Amino acid sequence: MTILATGLAATGAMADPLRREQVEAALPALREMAQKAVDDGQVPGLSIAVVLGDSVLFAEGFGVKEMGKPDKVDADTVFQLASMSKPISSTVVAALVSKGIVDWESQVSHIAPQFQLHDAYPSSEVTLRDLFNHRSGLPGSAGNDIEDIGFDRDTIMERLRLVPAWVSFRGGYSYSNAGLTMGGMAAANAAGKAWEDIAQDELFGPLGMATASYRYDDFAARTDRAALHVQIDGAWTAKVTRDADPQAPAGGASASVVDLASWMQLELANGKWKGYPLISEEALAATHQPLTSRGKNPVSGAPSFYGLGWNVEFGRHGETWGHAGAFSNGARTLVTLWPDTGLGVTILANAFPTGVPEGISDNFADLVFDGKIAKDHIGPWNDAFSGLFGPAIEAAKAEFAKPPADTTPALPDSAYVGRYANDYVGVVEVQATADGLTVALGPEGKTHYPLTHFDRDTFVYFAAPEMPDLPSPATFQIGTDGKANALVLDTLDANGLGKVTRLAE
Repeated sequence: MTILATGLAATGAMADPLRREQVEAALPALREMAQKAVDDGQVPGLSIAVVLGDSVLFAEGFGVKEMGKPDKVDADTVFQLASMSKPISSTVVAALVSKGIVDWESQVSHIAPQFQLHDAYPSSEVTLRDLFNHRSGLPGSAGNDIEDIGFDRDTIMERLRLVPAWVSFRGGYSYSNAGLTMGGMAAANAAGKAWEDIAQDELFGPLGMATASYRYDDFAARTDRAALHVQIDGAWTAKVTRDADPQAPAGGASASVVDLASWMQLELANGKWKGYPLISEEALAATHQPLTSRGKNPVSGAPSFYGLGWNVEFGRHGETWGHAGAFSNGARTLVTLWPDTGLGVTILANAFPTGVPEGISDNFADLVFDGKIAKDHIGPWNDAFSGLFGPAIEAAKAEFAKPPADTTPALPDSAYVGRYANDYVGVVEVQATADGLTVALGPEGKTHYPLTHFDRDTFVYFAAPEMPDLPSPATFQIGTDGKANALVLDTLDANGLGKVTRLAE
């Protein structure tokens, strides 16, 4: 059966709308599930909103903004949204499409020719639709790696031309923060404004979303904001911060659930806000079309597709539009809309890893649509998120936690010290300090990784502050003169761009 973008089946029949009392009957259990997740230590804090049509039925906070401090999360607490920013960005671009400033088929080479992909044909043909659907061919790690060492958005966008395609252009789904960010920046270029200002003018301002922003500085200035938390030695710890400005359209938004409730209502009303057509239905409906298969939902098994910044699924309660977000430094977010019934839920958590948002959302949907929870979904979702990095971390620790018994000594420090570079990573300087070798990289060498010797010309460094026990290898290649002529940094080499060559002295 063909499914249309509006959420109507091919027959044109709309599912029976939910009765308000049907949703309200499930709210006490929702509140209880959220509080239990906090009380059990599954997350430090949560904020949840539920809308039905033009009504906000629920907006509450649970737990604390930061572990060790008394301030409680409430419905106005601002959270960083991570990749839940993507569907918000698609709404912003849909507003520009409505005004005729761009079209979803606008070619980037026409509206922002400064943005280039690796190969000539994709560079000339790639459209906003391609980038928001993750079918440009860019690998998922493109840009993320050099963002981690401090490069800004303009630098990352310029260097994407150096990244080889992961899949053929329009040949498959390859989820890419940098690719969607390129799409948002290209649309902003056509509009002649900064992306952050466009979002304010086209969406946040008209909807009165006073806490919403794509600027990290705005988030950091909020007094009512949630800190990021990771688990260190089994305890939730607010250890690191995350400035996501370099990928603002893809992951840099922040907002409270009260403001996100307004955005959900706009989406469910097909672009109308308080009865007024703010965004054209056609421009917005394009974002919900299931264009590319993502396989199956890892827990429910429902067929899953990607539209333009939205996941589109067909599961046990009908069609859903949704998107999750995650920062490994400590954020988890989720929005789920059931367009046939006008129901929307957003759940924000200040912790990673956790599947609590998905688990609570799925449990709540069962209560609303079926009147009971057939099985608890929180456990399976927690397992899914714990498995994202756990096996890789354990494998890396098993390989590099301890040097081999027959370790070969390193060469003298002077064999490794020097300046190395490539066009993607930039300059990497290996320095000798009183505590051993260190690499300095990123803008002005501000990022530093101390090196610990592992075996002969291989050293280990720890690049992720949220995962301080995750080792990564740095391997020097030695020339005929007995000095290193190249260095491969594993965390920058996912796309074969982590090898930097020694510069002439």
